[in-house]
Order: sequence, then structure tokens, then C-alpha cells
Amino acid sequence: MSTVRIKASSDYDVIIERGILKDTGKLLRAAASPKKTAVITDDRVDELYGAVVEESLREAGFEVIKYVFKNGEASKNFDVLVEMLEFLAENQLTRSDMAVALGGGVTGDMAGFAAASYLRGIDFIQIPTTFLAAIDSSVGGKTGVDLKAGKNLAGAFWQPRLVICDPDTLGSLSEEYFGDGVAEGIKYGILASPSLFDKFMKKRAHTELEDIITECVSIKRDIVAEDELDNGKRQLLNLGHTFGHAIEKLSRFELTHGHAVAAGTAIASRIALELGICNRETTESIIECLKANGLPTGTDFSEADIARTALNDKKRRGDMITLILPEAIGSCRLYPVKTSELEAMLCGKLKEE
Repeated sequence: MSTVRIKASSDYDVIIERGILKDTGKLLRAAASPKKTAVITDDRVDELYGAVVEESLREAGFEVIKYVFKNGEASKNFDVLVEMLEFLAENQLTRSDMAVALGGGVTGDMAGFAAASYLRGIDFIQIPTTFLAAIDSSVGGKTGVDLKAGKNLAGAFWQPRLVICDPDTLGSLSEEYFGDGVAEGIKYGILASPSLFDKFMKKRAHTELEDIITECVSIKRDIVAEDELDNGKRQLLNLGHTFGHAIEKLSRFELTHGHAVAAGTAIASRIALELGICNRETTESIIECLKANGLPTGTDFSEADIARTALNDKKRRGDMITLILPEAIGSCRLYPVKTSELEAMLCGKLKEE
């Protein structure tokens, strides 16, 4: 078992161990007294793991209710969020009760936002069942929903009470969805750890899964502890996301989040090379690592379309937007640019090599 302690406005543990899903109730009871618990999950995850979690919670003395929604990014909207909130109200959850987010990033973001909003805040725990959620979205307290204008444009910072990560649940993922997590893991290597980056270069994600999850969570812990509300250093975690979110939206979410971020990361590395922020070896290594893991390194969308769509990026402030650009493997910097300059910066950086 690995346990990573997250220091934030409220501290909590991320527990990582194979086979602990069946111990959810015992782990939660150690952190909270038995109470009414709303399990929030999507229809696909519910079929795989819903019964195990429900049984474990009931055996530990929790009263369990469950809300199930249709899987996929299309459900990450206010209509579904309102349904979640109405469900919590209809079942008379109080401020002493809690929600359990069982699933991937969409579930965690939605359930977390519902928990932050309902009665102005109730406890919730995260049980990530995707690689991407395990190493990224389940940790750090960002919650939210998509708007028509773009991803995650409404939300709240609301830290979970506990994160329970069972790597065995990742065995049910397709290679495409596992690859989403690989893209985010490569991001962490570029940000802070050449040795982690090397593991992905050598395609060790499956064989060293627990160690990789622990290291990624530890890197995020350190960044969140320094900048919980995303006003400074935490923005580094958005490497590849400004362009990735734009690509994802332009594809109408047919391209999954991690794959779009991979393309965005490659684009950012080409921009960094042209600006002299990194050397050619760094850019080539990033692109080689993404390709080695079957991830895209470019897009067919135009510079104008991406620049226009990126105007809705959360890091935009007035007529400025902050890009995250690699300096070397293990180091990145924040690079503010004028939004009017973005299209020109993208020229010649979008195509796969």
C-alpha cells in the first residue's frame, strides 16, 4: 500500500493499493462515522464496480443510495448536475452525509461539483477507476462542468475527504482510455521527473503502474500544496491543455481528453523550440515518447480555429493567456502571451511529423 498525504485547505490521504475497492467501507469508516452516502457513478462503471462498493459500504454500516448517469463527456453539463442535486435533496441528505464519486474524470468532476454546491458543501470521496483520474483529476480539488463555450468553465475548488485508488480497476480500460492516462503521466514527467518520463519512453506504464500512480500523485501534491487555487505554479499542470481543450472541443469530444492533451503537448513543445525555450533534443524526445505510446502529436484543425477556441481557456486574463512550455525534460515555465499573437505562434506547429 502507498499513501500520499495531500496538504490543502483540508488535508486528506490518497490510498493506492491493488484490491482495496472491496475495502471501501472500512477505509471510509476510518475517516468518517457511518452516515447516509450517495454513490455517484456512470452506467458503465456501475456495471463493473457499483455492487462491490455498495456492499462494502453497507457492511461498514453506511446507508447507501445511488445515482447513475450516462457515461461520456456529453453528460458533463448543468442538466445532469441539476439532476444530481435534486437526487440528493429528494433523498434528504444533510450536511453530515457524503457523496462518493466512483468512476473517471467526468464522474469525479461532476460529483465533486455537486458536493461543493449541495447545502453549500458536503463531504465527498473519490474512487478513480481510470488511469487519468487516478493520477490527475481525483486529486487536488478541482471540480466542474462544461459549458457550450468550453471545458470546465464552471466549477469549484472542493477537496475530497479521501481518495481510494485500486489499480486493479484500470484493467478494464481499453488501450485508448488507458492512453489518456499515459498522456497525463508523460505530462508529469515533462514537468518534474526525467526518471518518470523515461518509464513512459520505455513503455512501462502497465508493468510499473502502482509506482507511476504514486509518483504522479506526489508531484501533484507538491504543486497543490504551494498553489491550491491555481493562481500561479499550479497552472503548470495545464501543460498541453490550452491547445488540447481546444482540439477536444473542435472534435466535438470524439477525441478523448488525454489524446487531445498529447497533441497539445507536442504543439507546446514545438512552440518552445521556436522561441528558444528548449532545445531540439527536448522537443524530439517529447514527440518520440508520445508516439511510442500510440498518442497523437498534432491535429488537422487550423491555427485560426484553435486560437479562437483557446480564447475560452481558464488561464486567460483579459487579453493575455498563459501557455505552459517545456524548458527541458523535468522543467517547464509559465509563458504569458497576448491572445492576438496566438494564431501566429501556432503557424507550422500543428502537423504531426
